[in-house]
Amino acid sequence: MELNGSVEAPKENPAPRRSLSSSPGLQYGSQNPPISNRQAYVTMAVLCYINLLNYMERYTIAGVLLNIQTFFKIRDSTAALLQTVFICSFLLLAPLFGYLGDRYNRKFIMIGGLCVWLLTAAASSFVTESYFWLLALLRGLVGIGEASYSTIAPTIIGDLFTGGKRSIMICIFYIFIPVGSGLGYIAGAGSAYLTGDWHWALRITPIMGVIGLILMIFLCPNPARGAAETNGEGVVAKSSYLEDIKYLLKNKSYVWSSLGVTALAFLTGALAFWVPTFLSRARVTQELHQPCTDEPCDSTDSYIFGAVTVATGILGGAVGTTLSRTFRDKVPYADPLICGVGMLGSVPCIFIIIFVAASSIPATYVFIFCGELLLSLNWAVMADILLYVVVPTRRATAEALQISFAHLLGDAGSPYLIGVISDAVRSSKPDDLNWSFHSLKVSLLVCPFIGILGGAFFLFTTKYITEDSKAVLRLIEGNEVLKRRTQNTSMPLRACLSMPTIQFRSADCKITSLFILRMVLRKYLLEKKV
Repeated sequence: MELNGSVEAPKENPAPRRSLSSSPGLQYGSQNPPISNRQAYVTMAVLCYINLLNYMERYTIAGVLLNIQTFFKIRDSTAALLQTVFICSFLLLAPLFGYLGDRYNRKFIMIGGLCVWLLTAAASSFVTESYFWLLALLRGLVGIGEASYSTIAPTIIGDLFTGGKRSIMICIFYIFIPVGSGLGYIAGAGSAYLTGDWHWALRITPIMGVIGLILMIFLCPNPARGAAETNGEGVVAKSSYLEDIKYLLKNKSYVWSSLGVTALAFLTGALAFWVPTFLSRARVTQELHQPCTDEPCDSTDSYIFGAVTVATGILGGAVGTTLSRTFRDKVPYADPLICGVGMLGSVPCIFIIIFVAASSIPATYVFIFCGELLLSLNWAVMADILLYVVVPTRRATAEALQISFAHLLGDAGSPYLIGVISDAVRSSKPDDLNWSFHSLKVSLLVCPFIGILGGAFFLFTTKYITEDSKAVLRLIEGNEVLKRRTQNTSMPLRACLSMPTIQFRSADCKITSLFILRMVLRKYLLEKKV
């Protein structure tokens, strides 16, 4: 486009850009009313409550897995399909919700997803003995509902808080992953024991979820994207989905950390699904318990494993965030280093768990505590990494793609893979109860090797994270300086474009950037049709 004459900076703020949708609620990059600190904290509390229920529901099945296997008379690999189908639907829909979350009203998207989740989760609790396929189908639909929430909720927290406060809030939010998982085991096993019917385990979270849905409708806002970094003004940028993906694939910190998250998902998915059953079979091998032939089965290990998961989740999340806040200013690559050390440190614990279970259950739980504590260092830290290496307008897409990739190659297949290997080993002695424990023991040996791989991925991230995080800050701060400059000066924009280097000085920053600011100015002129 040719520019003729001098162009003065307009004094009026540009009108917000809308999406192709005519609905006033579905705006792309709209400027929403400022959110008070009190409202931000209330929103945070609601999101944490729903995240708790999210993971409770996800691991309730694992808490009553022995009952389900006895009820439907199914093998290990078939039982693992319940988790695999759930995760597969979750990962397939996550990119769609990420795309929508970067462009439309995130609150409405989450409300719709929660409604699907509550209805399908409640319906799955009424499946009868001859309809295992229906239970698997409904579990898949539950995953669709949860995909909307898990993809979008962290980006809303990222737009409510910044800096050290955001790290703390992300830590609190992600602590509810292990806490919810642990309570899922306890609530599932407890309700099955009290009622004598495992179906009631699947009715707890839908009942509690109705409360969360009401709270979200009336208490949660939809903050502007990037509001925390721009004092509530938000960042407005329009790009195609293909451009978003290209940007993320060029972001090396995002790519390597996503590979690390994938390894962590594989590891935790396999262990969370199978360890209670593994320990129950170990008790049978040691002749501490009789094998389960009729439900309700003994749920001792579901209770203990759930309690350990809750405790290590809270402690590990707090320790990981504290280490991050302590060392991040001194060591810019501290976050991926913490994640890598946590993954690698858990590997010896997992080996010991697998081999000690046959002789000592108490000793096994000691190393389960240590291993889960080291893995829990990662939850909040790795989520914070994504928020500061990706620009605000692409965070939902980044979150969605990371979730999809992590589940696709992680916990979507790991429980099923463990079950298939276990069945293959067990087939040589199908009637030997001790061999059923041994077969599961052999299959779990896959996990420590994945832990080593995940630690290496996080260590690779340390090479790139400093520069990638600085690039995001430069872009956001450059946008802010440009806004102030164009609102308070009469300097011709054409003159700015002719400068080899543009410098802006303000009380709090001094930024020199040829490429970024020239491109922003050009885009501004195009939008104004100058």
